Amino acid sequence: MSVPIRAYDDPKVEPMLHDSRALRRASAAASARETVRGRRPRWIFGSVAAGVVGLAITAGLVAAPAAGAELPDAVADVATLVTGADPLEKTTDDSAITIALAEDAITTAEAVNTEVAASGLDLGGAPTAVDTADLTTWIGQLGDRASLSQRELTSLEAYAVTETEGVAADTAALQSAYAAAQEAKAAAQRAAEEAAAAAAALAAANTVDGAKATAREMAAGQYGWGDDQFSCLNSLWTKESGWNYKAYNASGGATGIPQALPGSKMASAGSDWQTNAATQIAWGLGYISSVYGTPCSAWGHSQASNWY
Repeated sequence: MSVPIRAYDDPKVEPMLHDSRALRRASAAASARETVRGRRPRWIFGSVAAGVVGLAITAGLVAAPAAGAELPDAVADVATLVTGADPLEKTTDDSAITIALAEDAITTAEAVNTEVAASGLDLGGAPTAVDTADLTTWIGQLGDRASLSQRELTSLEAYAVTETEGVAADTAALQSAYAAAQEAKAAAQRAAEEAAAAAAALAAANTVDGAKATAREMAAGQYGWGDDQFSCLNSLWTKESGWNYKAYNASGGATGIPQALPGSKMASAGSDWQTNAATQIAWGLGYISSVYGTPCSAWGHSQASNWY
């Protein structure tokens, strides 16, 4: 229990001190503090029962004697005892955290915005940037939180939190659309590279040397024919077409390297039979195998009858 302030015990000094205005103020303040503290349990009980801390504090203040600047300290003690930390201070601290999270969201969004803009990719109709203007506004208003009331702080913080969540969601959506666009671009690039490689391979195979190399490989790999058989095949198709996949006999209609008659027969080996030497070779080797057994047998028949 607190002990009331007393004057000095010396009877010679006490009258002078009681005449002092400063001592009178100190005594009044001490008396007021003791009165407030003595009534604290009743205020707490009243605030819990009524659910309104402000009304209980106000009733106590009206009943207490005037005590100058000492009363606010007592009120603060009661508020802290009943509610814990000061609500406005706590809200201010929470606002600082909200601002930090909001600023992080803006930084991330702007980084993605910049990357997407620099890429020039087509996002397929999806938004190409995250709008952070509203969130920036809320951050600016919360930055002046020292001058705001608790209600204003609470409202602004709620707006900022909601907008932060919105910016984060929009950023995630933009990142997803951007990743999809990047993958589409990579897939298109791979397809283009594969097409270019195929075109280069086709161009190489469609030359005389390329056609011969392709025929040698197919003859050995698919039919087991060695160099002796390839020598006969080379002689046969050199005579028939000169290994030219565009060769065409106007008088009879024989077409391509193997001089198929009609040329459309070679469609069984591939729909590109008119433009691909490898397709024509595949059909021609199959024809030789089924009709003559080997290229040398076909070459012998060609030499004897001038056709095969």
